Amino acid sequence: MRVAILDLGTNKFSLLIVDIHNNTYAEVHHAREVVKLGHEDESITLNLISPEAFQRGVTALCNLSEIIKKFEVETIKALATSAIREAENGAHFVDEIHRQTGIAIEIISGAKEAELIYYGNRLAFDMSEELYLIMDIGGGSNEFIIASNSAILWKQSFKLGVARLLSLFKPENPISEKTLKTIKKHLQTEMQPLLTELKKYQINTLLGSSGAFESIVDMIGKEKISSTKSGYEIDLADYHAISKKTIHSTSQERQLMKGLIPMRRDMIVLSYILIDFILQNSKIKKLGVSSYSLKEGAISMFFKSH
Repeated sequence: MRVAILDLGTNKFSLLIVDIHNNTYAEVHHAREVVKLGHEDESITLNLISPEAFQRGVTALCNLSEIIKKFEVETIKALATSAIREAENGAHFVDEIHRQTGIAIEIISGAKEAELIYYGNRLAFDMSEELYLIMDIGGGSNEFIIASNSAILWKQSFKLGVARLLSLFKPENPISEKTLKTIKKHLQTEMQPLLTELKKYQINTLLGSSGAFESIVDMIGKEKISSTKSGYEIDLADYHAISKKTIHSTSQERQLMKGLIPMRRDMIVLSYILIDFILQNSKIKKLGVSSYSLKEGAISMFFKSH
Protein backbone atom coordinates (compact mmCIF):
# COMPACT_ATOMS: atom_id res chain seq x y z
CA MET A 1 0.00 0.00 0.00
CA ARG A 2 1.33 3.43 -0.93
CA VAL A 3 0.73 6.06 1.76
CA ALA A 4 1.37 9.80 1.90
CA ILE A 5 1.96 11.40 5.30
CA LEU A 6 1.67 15.18 5.56
CA ASP A 7 3.05 16.93 8.64
CA LEU A 8 1.60 20.45 8.63
CA GLY A 9 3.82 22.30 11.07
CA THR A 10 4.21 25.96 11.91
CA ASN A 11 7.35 26.61 9.86
CA LYS A 12 7.11 23.98 7.13
CA PHE A 13 4.79 21.43 5.57
CA SER A 14 6.52 18.09 5.06
CA LEU A 15 5.48 15.20 2.82
CA LEU A 16 6.64 11.60 3.12
CA ILE A 17 5.43 8.98 0.64
CA VAL A 18 6.10 5.35 1.54
CA ASP A 19 5.20 1.86 0.43
CA ILE A 20 3.96 -0.20 3.39
CA HIS A 21 4.08 -3.97 3.47
CA ASN A 22 3.05 -5.69 6.69
CA ASN A 23 5.03 -3.87 9.44
CA THR A 24 7.79 -2.50 7.23
CA TYR A 25 7.97 0.46 4.89
CA ALA A 26 10.19 1.84 2.15
CA GLU A 27 10.49 5.53 1.36
CA VAL A 28 9.36 6.48 -2.13
CA HIS A 29 9.64 10.27 -2.02
CA HIS A 30 9.87 13.18 0.38
CA ALA A 31 9.38 16.91 -0.05
CA ARG A 32 8.81 20.01 2.01
CA GLU A 33 7.51 23.54 1.61
CA VAL A 34 8.53 26.42 3.88
CA VAL A 35 5.35 28.20 4.99
CA LYS A 36 6.18 30.07 8.25
CA LEU A 37 2.55 30.33 9.35
CA GLY A 38 3.55 32.43 12.36
CA HIS A 39 6.07 34.59 10.55
CA GLU A 40 4.07 37.82 10.24
CA ASP A 41 4.51 40.17 13.18
CA GLU A 42 2.75 38.79 16.29
CA SER A 43 0.22 36.71 14.30
CA ILE A 44 1.18 33.51 16.10
CA THR A 45 0.86 35.09 19.55
CA LEU A 46 -2.57 36.40 18.51
CA ASN A 47 -3.57 32.85 17.50
CA LEU A 48 -4.17 33.82 13.90
CA ILE A 49 -2.86 32.71 10.54
CA SER A 50 -2.25 35.99 8.73
CA PRO A 51 -3.66 36.43 5.20
CA GLU A 52 -0.14 36.19 3.75
CA ALA A 53 0.69 33.03 5.71
CA PHE A 54 -2.74 31.57 4.89
CA GLN A 55 -2.00 31.92 1.18
CA ARG A 56 1.50 30.48 1.58
CA GLY A 57 -0.02 27.46 3.29
CA VAL A 58 -2.66 26.95 0.60
CA THR A 59 -0.06 27.26 -2.17
CA ALA A 60 2.21 24.79 -0.38
CA LEU A 61 -0.56 22.21 0.01
CA CYS A 62 -1.56 22.58 -3.62
CA ASN A 63 2.06 21.95 -4.65
CA LEU A 64 2.36 18.91 -2.40
CA SER A 65 -1.01 17.63 -3.61
CA GLU A 66 0.31 17.59 -7.19
CA ILE A 67 3.31 15.52 -6.07
CA ILE A 68 0.99 13.07 -4.31
CA LYS A 69 -1.04 12.65 -7.50
CA LYS A 70 2.07 11.86 -9.54
CA PHE A 71 3.02 9.03 -7.20
CA GLU A 72 -0.44 7.43 -7.31
CA VAL A 73 -0.90 7.34 -3.56
CA GLU A 74 -3.72 5.20 -2.18
CA THR A 75 -4.07 6.74 1.28
CA ILE A 76 -3.31 10.25 2.55
CA LYS A 77 -2.82 11.09 6.23
CA ALA A 78 -2.57 14.86 6.79
CA LEU A 79 -1.85 16.00 10.34
CA ALA A 80 -1.94 19.63 11.48
CA THR A 81 -0.12 20.77 14.61
CA SER A 82 0.34 23.88 16.74
CA ALA A 83 -0.15 26.88 14.42
CA ILE A 84 -3.30 25.48 12.81
CA ARG A 85 -4.46 23.91 16.09
CA GLU A 86 -4.29 27.20 18.00
CA ALA A 87 -5.39 29.60 15.25
CA GLU A 88 -8.90 31.02 15.35
CA ASN A 89 -9.00 30.62 11.56
CA GLY A 90 -7.42 27.16 11.62
CA ALA A 91 -10.71 25.43 10.79
CA HIS A 92 -11.20 27.82 7.86
CA PHE A 93 -7.73 26.90 6.60
CA VAL A 94 -8.57 23.19 6.83
CA ASP A 95 -11.83 23.75 4.93
CA GLU A 96 -10.06 25.74 2.20
CA ILE A 97 -7.46 23.02 1.70
CA HIS A 98 -10.19 20.41 1.38
CA ARG A 99 -12.03 22.58 -1.12
CA GLN A 100 -8.97 23.13 -3.31
CA THR A 101 -7.21 19.75 -3.05
CA GLY A 102 -9.67 17.24 -1.62
CA ILE A 103 -7.22 16.50 1.19
CA ALA A 104 -8.88 16.04 4.59
CA ILE A 105 -6.67 17.45 7.36
CA GLU A 106 -6.84 16.12 10.90
CA ILE A 107 -5.96 18.67 13.58
CA ILE A 108 -4.25 16.68 16.32
CA SER A 109 -3.86 17.56 20.00
CA GLY A 110 -0.53 18.33 21.60
CA ALA A 111 -0.72 15.02 23.46
CA LYS A 112 -1.28 13.10 20.22
CA GLU A 113 1.57 15.00 18.58
CA ALA A 114 3.89 14.00 21.43
CA GLU A 115 2.81 10.37 21.14
CA LEU A 116 3.53 10.24 17.41
CA ILE A 117 6.90 11.90 17.94
CA TYR A 118 7.77 9.16 20.43
CA TYR A 119 6.93 6.40 17.95
CA GLY A 120 8.97 8.14 15.26
CA ASN A 121 12.00 8.48 17.51
CA ARG A 122 11.72 4.87 18.62
CA LEU A 123 11.97 3.81 14.97
CA ALA A 124 15.07 5.95 14.41
CA PHE A 125 17.15 5.55 17.54
CA ASP A 126 18.35 2.38 19.21
CA MET A 127 16.55 3.06 22.49
CA SER A 128 16.97 0.72 25.45
CA GLU A 129 14.90 0.18 28.60
CA GLU A 130 16.58 3.15 30.28
CA LEU A 131 14.62 6.39 30.34
CA TYR A 132 15.06 9.11 27.73
CA LEU A 133 13.80 12.66 27.51
CA ILE A 134 12.62 13.16 23.93
CA MET A 135 12.46 16.80 22.83
CA ASP A 136 10.88 18.10 19.63
CA ILE A 137 11.35 21.80 18.88
CA GLY A 138 8.62 23.20 16.67
CA GLY A 139 7.67 26.65 15.49
CA GLY A 140 4.48 26.83 17.54
CA SER A 141 5.01 24.25 20.26
CA ASN A 142 7.62 21.98 21.82
CA GLU A 143 6.87 18.40 22.79
CA PHE A 144 8.57 16.54 25.63
CA ILE A 145 8.25 12.82 26.29
CA ILE A 146 9.80 10.78 29.09
CA ALA A 147 9.93 7.21 27.84
CA SER A 148 11.84 4.00 27.35
CA ASN A 149 11.83 1.69 24.36
CA SER A 150 8.69 0.01 25.66
CA ALA A 151 6.51 2.73 27.20
CA ILE A 152 5.71 6.42 27.59
CA LEU A 153 5.78 7.51 31.24
CA TRP A 154 4.91 11.17 30.70
CA LYS A 155 4.33 13.55 27.81
CA GLN A 156 3.30 17.18 27.33
CA SER A 157 3.16 19.82 24.63
CA PHE A 158 4.15 23.39 25.54
CA LYS A 159 3.23 26.49 23.52
CA LEU A 160 6.88 27.57 23.51
CA GLY A 161 7.87 26.99 19.89
CA VAL A 162 10.66 29.07 18.41
CA ALA A 163 8.42 31.13 16.11
CA ARG A 164 6.19 31.89 19.10
CA LEU A 165 9.16 32.91 21.27
CA LEU A 166 10.61 34.99 18.45
CA SER A 167 7.35 36.89 18.09
CA LEU A 168 6.92 37.29 21.84
CA PHE A 169 10.42 38.49 22.79
CA LYS A 170 11.77 40.00 19.53
CA PRO A 171 15.45 39.36 20.38
CA GLU A 172 18.06 41.88 19.32
CA ASN A 173 20.80 41.25 16.77
CA PRO A 174 22.71 39.81 18.56
CA ILE A 175 20.48 38.93 21.51
CA SER A 176 21.14 40.99 24.66
CA GLU A 177 21.85 39.48 28.08
CA LYS A 178 18.70 41.17 29.37
CA THR A 179 16.49 39.48 26.77
CA LEU A 180 18.28 36.18 27.34
CA LYS A 181 17.49 36.36 31.05
CA THR A 182 13.87 37.32 30.34
CA ILE A 183 13.40 34.30 28.06
CA LYS A 184 14.97 31.94 30.61
CA LYS A 185 12.69 33.30 33.32
CA HIS A 186 9.69 32.72 31.05
CA LEU A 187 10.80 29.13 30.39
CA GLN A 188 11.30 28.56 34.11
CA THR A 189 7.70 29.56 34.75
CA GLU A 190 6.03 27.86 31.80
CA MET A 191 7.94 24.59 31.96
CA GLN A 192 7.44 23.82 35.64
CA PRO A 193 5.47 20.63 34.87
CA LEU A 194 8.48 19.26 32.97
CA LEU A 195 10.99 20.38 35.60
CA THR A 196 8.91 18.63 38.26
CA GLU A 197 8.91 15.38 36.25
CA LEU A 198 12.66 15.55 35.61
CA LYS A 199 13.26 15.43 39.37
CA LYS A 200 11.31 12.18 39.64
CA TYR A 201 13.33 10.09 37.21
CA GLN A 202 16.91 9.12 36.46
CA ILE A 203 17.35 10.33 32.88
CA ASN A 204 20.80 10.31 31.30
CA THR A 205 19.99 10.97 27.64
CA LEU A 206 18.26 13.82 25.85
CA LEU A 207 17.02 12.61 22.47
CA GLY A 208 16.45 15.50 20.08
CA SER A 209 13.87 14.94 17.38
CA SER A 210 14.64 16.06 13.84
CA GLY A 211 14.43 19.77 12.87
CA ALA A 212 16.84 22.05 14.70
CA PHE A 213 18.69 19.07 16.15
CA GLU A 214 19.64 17.95 12.63
CA SER A 215 21.08 21.41 12.04
CA ILE A 216 23.15 21.04 15.20
CA VAL A 217 24.69 17.81 13.87
CA ASP A 218 25.55 19.56 10.61
CA MET A 219 26.85 22.71 12.35
CA ILE A 220 29.22 20.72 14.57
CA GLY A 221 30.42 19.10 11.38
CA LYS A 222 31.83 15.81 12.66
CA GLU A 223 28.96 14.06 10.90
CA LYS A 224 26.42 15.07 8.30
CA ILE A 225 22.75 14.16 8.37
CA SER A 226 22.36 11.35 5.85
CA SER A 227 19.39 9.56 4.33
CA THR A 228 21.10 6.26 5.18
CA LYS A 229 21.27 6.93 8.92
CA SER A 230 18.54 7.90 11.38
CA GLY A 231 20.30 8.16 14.77
CA TYR A 232 23.29 10.25 15.84
CA GLU A 233 25.24 10.94 19.03
CA ILE A 234 26.64 14.37 19.89
CA ASP A 235 29.50 15.06 22.29
CA LEU A 236 28.19 17.55 24.85
CA ALA A 237 31.43 19.55 24.72
CA ASP A 238 30.94 20.01 20.98
CA TYR A 239 27.32 20.97 21.59
CA HIS A 240 28.15 23.62 24.22
CA ALA A 241 30.83 25.17 22.00
CA ILE A 242 28.49 25.61 19.01
CA SER A 243 25.61 26.71 21.27
CA LYS A 244 27.64 29.51 22.85
CA LYS A 245 28.90 30.67 19.47
CA THR A 246 25.43 30.67 17.92
CA ILE A 247 23.46 32.28 20.75
CA HIS A 248 25.74 35.31 20.73
CA SER A 249 25.96 35.57 16.93
CA THR A 250 24.47 38.19 14.63
CA SER A 251 22.13 37.25 11.79
CA GLN A 252 24.93 38.17 9.37
CA GLU A 253 27.31 35.76 11.12
CA ARG A 254 24.71 32.99 11.00
CA GLN A 255 24.46 33.38 7.23
CA LEU A 256 28.07 32.20 7.04
CA MET A 257 27.77 29.29 9.48
CA LYS A 258 28.29 25.92 7.83
CA GLY A 259 25.47 23.42 8.22
CA LEU A 260 22.80 26.02 9.06
CA ILE A 261 20.09 26.08 6.41
CA PRO A 262 18.43 29.44 5.60
CA MET A 263 15.04 28.39 6.99
CA ARG A 264 16.51 28.08 10.50
CA ARG A 265 18.80 31.12 10.63
CA ASP A 266 16.31 33.39 12.38
CA MET A 267 15.11 30.77 14.89
CA ILE A 268 18.20 28.69 15.72
CA VAL A 269 19.21 31.00 18.59
CA LEU A 270 15.92 30.24 20.37
CA SER A 271 16.46 26.51 19.72
CA TYR A 272 19.84 26.60 21.46
CA ILE A 273 18.39 28.59 24.36
CA LEU A 274 15.69 25.94 24.80
CA ILE A 275 18.15 23.04 24.70
CA ASP A 276 20.56 24.82 27.07
CA PHE A 277 17.68 25.36 29.49
CA ILE A 278 16.90 21.63 29.55
CA LEU A 279 20.54 20.65 30.02
CA GLN A 280 20.96 23.19 32.82
CA ASN A 281 17.84 21.96 34.63
CA SER A 282 18.49 18.22 34.44
CA LYS A 283 21.19 15.64 35.07
CA ILE A 284 21.45 14.68 31.43
CA LYS A 285 24.88 13.43 30.37
CA LYS A 286 24.28 12.35 26.77
CA LEU A 287 22.74 13.97 23.71
CA GLY A 288 21.32 11.94 20.84
CA VAL A 289 19.59 13.08 17.66
CA SER A 290 16.87 11.27 15.73
CA SER A 291 16.14 12.27 12.14
CA TYR A 292 12.63 10.84 12.47
CA SER A 293 9.68 12.55 14.08
CA LEU A 294 5.92 12.88 13.64
CA LYS A 295 5.70 11.60 10.04
CA GLU A 296 7.50 8.38 10.82
CA GLY A 297 5.50 8.05 14.01
CA ALA A 298 2.31 8.26 11.97
CA ILE A 299 3.57 5.40 9.81
CA SER A 300 4.34 3.37 12.93
CA MET A 301 0.80 3.91 14.20
CA PHE A 302 -0.50 2.92 10.76
CA PHE A 303 1.15 -0.50 11.26
CA LYS A 304 -0.81 -1.02 14.46
CA SER A 305 -4.16 -0.01 13.01
CA HIS A 306 -3.88 -2.16 9.88
